[in-house]
Amino acid sequence: MNHWLMKSEPSTFGIDDLAAAPRKTTGWDGVRNFQVRNMLRDEFRKGDQAFFYHSSCPEPGIAGIVEIVGEAYADPTALDRKHPHYDPVGSAQDPRWYAVDVRLVRKFDRLISLDLLRAHAAGALRDMLILRRGNRLSVTPVTREEWEFILSLK
Repeated sequence: MNHWLMKSEPSTFGIDDLAAAPRKTTGWDGVRNFQVRNMLRDEFRKGDQAFFYHSSCPEPGIAGIVEIVGEAYADPTALDRKHPHYDPVGSAQDPRWYAVDVRLVRKFDRLISLDLLRAHAAGALRDMLILRRGNRLSVTPVTREEWEFILSLK
């Protein structure tokens, strides 16, 4: 099983929105970065787990855990001419952008804040991509060691 960190702005779609979704499941769509697209398409597998991270908000941090419930598929927002994420370059037969479905595993009782993660940047989380200066990717891999350490912070 792979582990990931997936960022979303809670003002757009937060963990509470996922908790309210039918079957607590939704498509993770709208990714428009080739590096992240490649991860979704080539590396994400059914059963992988990811931290659901709230970004671009007053208190960024990890709000819970989601599970990947299926393989990547053509992002329907890229194919919908009326959607803000529409991209005329791809097609259903030859998609340019991909999405995956995620299901809420659990919402944390309290946010694991970015400040708390940064407090361990010189130690157990020294190689964690989200803590690297300038990293703006919406999805990043998380090592098993980082995953287990972060879970111990709850």
